[in-house]
Amino acid sequence: MQTQENSRGVGSRLVELVVAFGLFVVGVVVIVDSQRLGAGWADDGPQAGYFPFYLGLLICVASVINFIQAVRTRAEQDRVFVRADEFKLVLSVFLPTLAYVGLIAWLGIYVASTLFIAFFMRWLGRYDWPMLIAVSVGVSGVFFCVFELWFKVPLPKGPLELWLGLS
Repeated sequence: MQTQENSRGVGSRLVELVVAFGLFVVGVVVIVDSQRLGAGWADDGPQAGYFPFYLGLLICVASVINFIQAVRTRAEQDRVFVRADEFKLVLSVFLPTLAYVGLIAWLGIYVASTLFIAFFMRWLGRYDWPMLIAVSVGVSGVFFCVFELWFKVPLPKGPLELWLGLS
């Protein structure tokens, strides 16, 4: 049996370097946009970008510190962050969720949610069709009633809702 230390996977050092770089970019974007809004002090107090500028600066400083610490990590101290088999499990949830988010634009949130719930019930739960249809349609129906009818919060609708006149 393989232990986590000698199994194939992505090392913590690489993940820390990528995250530190990504957060540094986010900090730079915040700083640049804060400058566009005005990051100084006006006669009536701080301008709109004053506090975001310093938050962006803090993010950049913290990212540089984390990046340097990750670079200084020795190879023997680098642990496996995620093994290949664990990453496949993460992707088995992430990729269908990504597809769900994409389907919302074309099918609307209610149809996309029904398909998403039905997919996971069938694929991971191995539920039979009557239960799957009842739960997935029922949950979307309850959400439709709660958001559209009771709270009057319109959510993205697709062609089915438009065809039924529920827009």
